[in-house]
Amino acid sequence: MQRKRFVPDLQQFRPGNKPGALNCNHVWRGSLQYNAGSVATSTMRIITIEREYGCGAPAIAERLAAQLGWKLWDQQLTDEIARLAQVDPCHAQRCDERLDPFIYRLAKTFWRGSYERTLPLHESGAFDTDRMMSIMQKVMEKAAQAGNCVVVGRGAPYFFRERKDAFHVFLFAPEEEKIRRLVKHGNSRAEAEEAVDTIDRERAAFIKHYFGKEWPNRYLYHMMINTTVGDDNVVSTILETMRMYEESQQIVGR
Repeated sequence: MQRKRFVPDLQQFRPGNKPGALNCNHVWRGSLQYNAGSVATSTMRIITIEREYGCGAPAIAERLAAQLGWKLWDQQLTDEIARLAQVDPCHAQRCDERLDPFIYRLAKTFWRGSYERTLPLHESGAFDTDRMMSIMQKVMEKAAQAGNCVVVGRGAPYFFRERKDAFHVFLFAPEEEKIRRLVKHGNSRAEAEEAVDTIDRERAAFIKHYFGKEWPNRYLYHMMINTTVGDDNVVSTILETMRMYEESQQIVGR
C-alpha cells in the first residue's frame, strides 16, 4: 500500500498579509544600521533567508543574527530535529536506506541545509523526508512562537508566508561567484561546479513536492539581493529595507 506523503499544515502559522517583492540586484544603502536597540518596538520578529547554494548565505545570516541579537536557525535546525526525534545527529545522517534515489537526494539537500563546506555525498544521509518535514513543522512553530530569529532555508518562507511579522529575503549570486566562495571553503572546483549545478534544482523539486510552489518565487520575498555587493552591504541593506518596509506599513495603517 502506498503511504500518503506528508503535507505541511500551514494553518498552524498565524495568517497575515502577503508581502510584495523588492528585487534588488545591486542595492546598497550605505552604513545605516538596524541594531538590537532599534528593534525594541519592531513589528518584525522573524527574518527568513532563502538562497542559492554557494552565495554565502550562512555567513550573512550569522552576521545578521549577531547584529540583531537574535537566534540563528541554520545548522541548529538539524540538531533540533535530531533532538526531537531522539536520534543522534551523526546517526540520523546515516538513516537514508529507506529512501528511493529521488527523495533521497531531496532530503539530503535540505538536511545538509546551507553548510557550504566540503561534505562527501555518502556522509550526508537524511531522515525519511516525510518524517523530516513533520518534525520540521514543529521546529518552525517553535521558532515562530519564540520570535526574534533568523531562519535559513528549509522551506521557512513557505511556512511563514502568511505571517505579518516575518520579513523574507532571497540571496543569489552569479555562478562564478558561488564557485569562488565554495572553493574558498575547501571544495575543489569540480565539486563546487557540480554542487552549484545540482543542489538548487533539487531544492526547487523539494519545494514543488511539499508546498506545490515554484522555487524561487519572487512574489514571496520582500527583497532579493545579489551577494556580490559584499556581506556587510547585504546585512545593512536587509536591515535598512526592513526598517523602511515597517515604516511604510505604519503609514498605510494610519
